[in-house]
This record gives sequence, structure tokens and C-alpha cells, in this order.
Amino acid sequence: MKRVFVVIMALVSVLITSCGNKNAQEKVYTAEENRLIKTGWYNDYSEHVKIVYLTLGNPPSNGATGEMLNKLNSILTEKVNAELEIMYIPWNDYLNEYNRLLARKNGKIDLIGTATDWLDAWKNAKLGNLAVLSDENLKKYAGQTYSQVASKGHWDQCKYQGKIYLIPEDNYAQWINHGFMYRNDWAKEAGLKGVHSWNDLTKYFSYLLKQNKPNFYPWDAKGATDIAGGYILSNSDFMVLDGVNAYGLFGVHKADMTKIYSPYTEGKELVNFAKLMKRWNDMGVWRKNVLTANPDNRTAFYTGKSGVEQHHTQTWYTQVKGEMDKRFPGSDVGFFWFGEETGNITTMGITHGAMAISSASKHKARALAVYDLLRNDPECYRLLCNGIEGKQYEISRGRDGNNYAVKPAGYNGDRDGIVTNFWWGRNDNLELRDASGSWDSFEEINKLYTSLQTVYPFGEIVWNLDYVNWEIIKLTAVCDKYMKNITYGQMDNPEAYVREFRAELKKYGIDTVIAELQEQLDDYYAERRR
Repeated sequence: MKRVFVVIMALVSVLITSCGNKNAQEKVYTAEENRLIKTGWYNDYSEHVKIVYLTLGNPPSNGATGEMLNKLNSILTEKVNAELEIMYIPWNDYLNEYNRLLARKNGKIDLIGTATDWLDAWKNAKLGNLAVLSDENLKKYAGQTYSQVASKGHWDQCKYQGKIYLIPEDNYAQWINHGFMYRNDWAKEAGLKGVHSWNDLTKYFSYLLKQNKPNFYPWDAKGATDIAGGYILSNSDFMVLDGVNAYGLFGVHKADMTKIYSPYTEGKELVNFAKLMKRWNDMGVWRKNVLTANPDNRTAFYTGKSGVEQHHTQTWYTQVKGEMDKRFPGSDVGFFWFGEETGNITTMGITHGAMAISSASKHKARALAVYDLLRNDPECYRLLCNGIEGKQYEISRGRDGNNYAVKPAGYNGDRDGIVTNFWWGRNDNLELRDASGSWDSFEEINKLYTSLQTVYPFGEIVWNLDYVNWEIIKLTAVCDKYMKNITYGQMDNPEAYVREFRAELKKYGIDTVIAELQEQLDDYYAERRR
């Protein structure tokens, strides 16, 4: 027994010594390092971490995205000892769900896809949901991105109260101004040389209705689509203020960018729009139950059961035109863009797509390092944006000598497509154009837009709506009530209905909001003059 006791004590002694050595080898952190650990900004790459990236869109229904992520994560692990996980917010009620998710601040999100004009970026920054990104940390952990943005002088447009909260998608050429795609073959039959005005569009619809095609609607619209702003752009020099109201109620005349006004309360454009929409409704341009119907107009256009598709320029040249060329050779889909009659086009702000980091992230430094790779590393970028070569795409040399992505033989989108929705850091230096896109059309319209464009001048202004938040909420509710009826001609007397709408806007404080915005704009110009 004595011998057994000695052996046991020897083992205990070894274990104690081992534990003591382990404790002795543990890193002792300084007070500053402990502070950085608590705030998520400490990073020595020794710990493998998962970085959760939040994006908008319906999640994938197949395993292809996961297969791509496995390959991507092996690279991320090698380079920065991290892996990426994608969290999706489905499109149904997306904005409310997005804001609720960010407000939880539970540490389960790291990278956040955001925007100042449609995803409440500044609202979430003010609420403390987004992390401050210092120049020091950006240079240290996302050096390539920091230098590229700095070279264009764009960091000031990513600041609120002097602090950086956003990383802009400012190295990617795109046009997201809206309009109507239409079939040029049918326009020619209607005696038109394309559709280049709202009057042309009305003639085009009239011609299509005369064909008496079964189950056909000139525009098989959803009753939630608002095009009033497009009509106003086409008939004035209105420029919308980004990030104030979803309906684009507020803006300036391009001829006088010092004065805030709303074409929804003054001018003739809204009245004329209401009259035209009443005419379209009476003609039968859309379904009689347009406000409750939920058609898929894109599919209807693809199958010849609708004469137009309403979306933005990029959708036209990257998707619809090429698809229609395959389905209906000679259809020659054109694009009537909102503002075409008056040449009224404004470049979007560089924070229409931006990346942020959750203030509750436990791995902020590593999240920046991962983002820098996703945006700038050719292998990581190609995997995230295009997928796995040979499965999601193959490279083909075009007639212009450039490389294009083509779908491999046997590719099936439902089975093989990936969903990453990386709209917050695309990079023209690494983009691989899809061969199915109509790039000649892009070059042509890009040249036209560039010759006409007005650069959005208020990118450095973060409109403070705190004092008029109640009014903004009420005004949005008024628009919800009236604009769908105006847009789809659901009224007997358009002029009287617009008067009623305008009276409600006045009642619920639109003049108060204009006055507040005007004061901020005056301060902005005064500061620039100093």
C-alpha cells in the first residue's frame, strides 16, 4: 500500500507541476490589451473565429453556397485564421426586421451590409448599433480598402459627427436609376421609334391593348410599386435628398440647390401624374384588382404576357435584355429611364451600398481583416461573387479580348446557384462580367448617363431627423394611404384627390420638416463658406 501511495503522490505532483507550467505560459495582457479585448479590437490571429456577415435577401435553398463557403473559408483560415458565415434577412418586411436585428446587439453579427438611402445606416449609427471605425484600425486591418477609399477622398462621406461608421462601395460602376424596359419590336409595330417619354409609353400600351391577347396586361404591376417620383424626375429638375423619407418627398431644384422643397405639395407634376395614371387604369393597363394582386411581372414579361418590366438600369443590361434575346430573338428590349425627357439623372451616393461592423461584435478587428480580403483578394472575391470555377462559372475570352463568366454545361440555377448578395464592396478591378449581360448596351447608356449626370452634392450631410421624427412617421403613413391610389388611378377625380393628399401632408407637418431640413442645409453651406 505504501508503494501505491508513493506512485499516486508522484502522479499528483506531475499534474500540479504541469498545471503550474501551463499557467506560467499563459499570456499576461496589459490593461490596454484587456480594453481592446473587451471592445473587440484586440487581434493577434491566434484564435480561430467565425465572422458573421449580415446581408439582405432570401437564403439559398440548395447546398451550393455552403460548398463555396467551404473553399473560401479554407483561404480565410490560412490568411487570417477566420471563417465566414452568411446571415440573410428575407425581403418580406426586410427593413423592420433589419432594424430589430441590429438593435439587439447580442454579439452574434459582425459585418453588416448597409446603406444610407434605403437601409437606415445613419439611424443605426445614431442608435449606437454600428461600431466607430478609426483611421488607425482601418489602416491596420483593412489597409488595401482604406488606401483605395482615401485615394478618392471618400472617407468624409462615411462619417457621422466626425467619426467613420461606414466603408463605401465606391470602386464599382453601376446605375440603379429606375425606368421601364419595353420590347422594341412591339414599339416599332406601334409606329414608335422606341419609348422615350411617358407619352410614348401611353401609345405603346394603347397599341398592346388593341391586340386583345388573352391573359395579357401591358404592365402586370404590383400595387405596391411607386413610380410617381419617376414621373416627377421626367418633368422637372427635381433632385431627391437621400435618406430622409422612403417616398422621396424632399429635395431641391437642380437650378437652385440651396432651397428645399417638395413637388408633392407644390407644382403641377403630381396632378398631371395622377391624371395619367387614371387614364392608364381606365385603359386597362393593369389588372382591375391591382392593389391586391401579387403578380410576377418579370416572369410575365419573359413569357410574352406583359409589355414592360419596371426596374433599374443595371437589371436591364445585366439580366433582362440578354434573357429576352434568348427567349424572343429580335425583341431588342430597350430602356426608358425616369428623367429621360429632361436629361435629369443624378449619380447615387457612394454609401448606397456600404459595409459596417456591429458595435456588439466581439471580433471587430478580424471582421475588418476578412472584409479587406473579400473586397481585394482576387481568389476570395471570385469565390464570393462568382462561385467555384467549373461549377458556377467558366471563363471565356470575349471578342473584345476581355474575360467573361459563362455558365458551365449542365448548369442549373436552382441546383447550382449561389446567394451571397455582396452589394457592399464590389470592386471593378476584380469584376468578371457575366457573358449573358448586354455590355454593349451598358457602354452606350453609361456614356449617355455620364454626359448628363449631376453628381449628388450632399453626400457629407447626415440629415438629423430627431426633431421631426413624429412628422416623418405621420407623413409616411399619409403617403402609404394616398400614393398607391394615385399611382394606380384608383380615384374618380385626380385633381381633387391630390388636393386632399396635399392637405393631409400639410396637416401632419410637411412644412415643419422642410423648415428643419432647410436650416441644416443653410448650416452646411455656411460651413463650406468658412
